[in-house]
Amino acid sequence: MSFIKASIDQYVTEMSSSVDQILHELEKETYQKVLQPNMLSGDYQGQLLQLISKIKSPKRILEIGTYTGYSTICLANGLPDGGKIHTLEVNEELKPIQDKYFNKSGLADIIHQHFGHAADIIPELNEKFDLVFIDADKKNYLTYFKLVYDKLQPNSLILSDNILWKGKVASDSKKDKTARYLDEYNQYLLAHKHISTLILPIRDGISLSVKQ
Repeated sequence: MSFIKASIDQYVTEMSSSVDQILHELEKETYQKVLQPNMLSGDYQGQLLQLISKIKSPKRILEIGTYTGYSTICLANGLPDGGKIHTLEVNEELKPIQDKYFNKSGLADIIHQHFGHAADIIPELNEKFDLVFIDADKKNYLTYFKLVYDKLQPNSLILSDNILWKGKVASDSKKDKTARYLDEYNQYLLAHKHISTLILPIRDGISLSVKQ
């Protein structure tokens, strides 16, 4: 899903740095073996996540929604020495493909995988996070944000994916349940006294929020 003309979308993709070859291999295997491969972040968004992580240089990252590990690798590439990423996934059947590419990337030692429901796992994490990426079941975005809020360092960055939901969040007539959940989440972030948020209309929309 993209909100700009196909020709411009192609141009900005071609004029942007590409992700590592290992991620192209992971994308190919995901499309061959896993249901709903469109859930993958993909080259352009992967590069965005990687650049943001490198700019932020976070010591601790929390990712809610690992899937096959594409975005995990992108985010982990921005970690400084001694950094680590905790990544949460409800579907443990995806672990073999995650393990394969985490090992191939050379990042397995700094990636800590957790399987189960994020709402159960987050309260058990004894960490303070500098960067959080939310990309799991959309109806629970607000729940996840509230659970992680007290675990955020000052100036922590929260990235939330699929925030425009094919544009349906802005439509009065076409909002499905997921769009309503995401619209509620967007409204909550906007009204929050200690959060500054900017929504980028990249792919299906991604919001950048900073804890003041």
